[in-house]
Amino acid sequence: MNYKTKLKNIKAFIFDCDGVLTDGCVTLLPNGEQVRTMNTRDGYALQLAVKKGYVVAVISGGSSGAVKTRMTKLGVHDVYLGCSDKVVALKELMHIYSLKSEQILYMGDDLPDYEVMQEVGLPTCPNNAAQEIKNISDYISHKNGGEACVRDVIEQAMKVQGKWLVDKSITSA
Repeated sequence: MNYKTKLKNIKAFIFDCDGVLTDGCVTLLPNGEQVRTMNTRDGYALQLAVKKGYVVAVISGGSSGAVKTRMTKLGVHDVYLGCSDKVVALKELMHIYSLKSEQILYMGDDLPDYEVMQEVGLPTCPNNAAQEIKNISDYISHKNGGEACVRDVIEQAMKVQGKWLVDKSITSA
């Protein structure tokens, strides 16, 4: 089954943070704080997916409070930070929302995402993901991490399901 067919079954979008929602780079401030940059197009798609009733979650090994704040402002409340075992977080989400693996799209970019990506129905990655992740992905976005790859997969799923551009009252993120 090709990825376009699998998009019809998607009810949940789960994303890694660094390298997917961001470009993977951090700016180090003199106090040691790490600053990340996120794409507003990804933000728009995330909040739209939430408003359309999809389960949207972030599972990250990082532990930035700013990431949690940004996701909360977009309506994403399932944010797992400092996660050393992403499969455990995935299983929890599946239980909470009664999800089957074929209903889940996961986007990761590097080796910490490898195991969790093998547990979902539609593993995806940004164009600049590690080769091992590309090898197990059903879809490789033409966009790099932090450059609207999240928007790419959400938009595709919503278009296939007839949920894109049907409500003009949705505001920007």
